[in-house]
Amino acid sequence: MQTLEFRGHDAMPILGLGTWKSAPGEVGAAVKSAIAAGYRHIDCAAIYRNEAEIGQALSECFTEGIVSREELWITSKLWNDSHRPEHVRSAIDQTLADLQLDYLDLYLIHWPVCLPHGQLLPETGSDLIALEEQPIADTWRGMEALLDAGVCRHLGVSNFSIKKLEALCAVATIAPELNQIELHPHLQQTAMLDFCKANNIHLTAYSPLGSGDRPDAFKAPDEPILLENSVISTIADRHQASPAQVLLAWAIARGTAAIPKSTNPDRLAENLTAADVTLTATDMAEIATLDRHYRYVSGSFWAMDGSPYTLETLWDEMV
Repeated sequence: MQTLEFRGHDAMPILGLGTWKSAPGEVGAAVKSAIAAGYRHIDCAAIYRNEAEIGQALSECFTEGIVSREELWITSKLWNDSHRPEHVRSAIDQTLADLQLDYLDLYLIHWPVCLPHGQLLPETGSDLIALEEQPIADTWRGMEALLDAGVCRHLGVSNFSIKKLEALCAVATIAPELNQIELHPHLQQTAMLDFCKANNIHLTAYSPLGSGDRPDAFKAPDEPILLENSVISTIADRHQASPAQVLLAWAIARGTAAIPKSTNPDRLAENLTAADVTLTATDMAEIATLDRHYRYVSGSFWAMDGSPYTLETLWDEMV
């Protein structure tokens, strides 16, 4: 399995298991199946509300000798209600307790969006706190303290624009090592890819298969279905592969990690073998024509009436 190298020569497997949308009662079995199949990278988050079940699965894998803690790369994320520096440590402590771990390999700021402590989601736009009131720079100082405490080994962010990455890197003592963002052929983000390569920041692609299983409330009635795209299907036929394998092979070919979610053992195995699919220059050129700058996760849930956030200021681009 190809890896991405972090400080200290730590290596993150380029394909991992995503756990967003994995239902209670299913996610633990999925994690155990994934580890048995060969996955060594598990992506988690406090807001997914399933870390305790994942932790039990990890504990069972360790006890049964299927894998050791040192063989796994575990990522989790700081939720929006814990951006104040004094709340960062308690947030990771809860995640570690739920996951039954002593440390994380990677801890990310989940969104550049703030909420009052203890409020997981906004009820109205006025519930959201502007970044001017709670600067990311202050949150990052709380994140950096986690490295000294030994409760995580690497730091990063998620859903950050180039502008926000530049601002953070300008004030950080320890620069973020990764940005986890939506990436797939309909949202290729080439400028972000180039910026991160130039600044030694890795990228992880979430929703790499188009997130067709996300809640209906997040879907547009006429949205493009990535797994049914004719160009992707044609390339899959060429390689005797599935469309999902082609999409993951595309992410790997660009040097980005990908974290597809599945709870189906057959799909878990299929996704993992995408690392064996090598796309040609012709394949990559054909896929390059598919970019629509289309977000399956638009972020509109942060841009409600009365919110200090708009889609333009969230992504720092014209929308």
